[in-house]
Amino acid sequence: MNTNEEQYHTSARKIEDAVESQLFGKPCYKINGKAFCCFFQDEMVFKLDGDAHSAALSLDGSQLFDPSGKKRPMKAWIQVPIDYLDKWDEFTQAAAKFVGG
Repeated sequence: MNTNEEQYHTSARKIEDAVESQLFGKPCYKINGKAFCCFFQDEMVFKLDGDAHSAALSLDGSQLFDPSGKKRPMKAWIQVPIDYLDKWDEFTQAAAKFVGG
């Protein structure tokens, strides 16, 4: 496991009731059976809405999550580069709140 993946796990495990799972064959964490974050291409991906979605997408290098690579991004999911590791915990919390209610 590399450092980025370790940080992904560290951020996600701070969420109470988070369970490790899979999303499109990628490691993810879920609450009540709903995915809120995953790890893809050495970056963390978050399911976000509102201000958190806008803030994540505004970061240089961030993009809508397109796991198939066929230009069909998932609009609620934002892939955030390791350059913004300091924001991963914040986005993880926002994603968990969005999915978990």
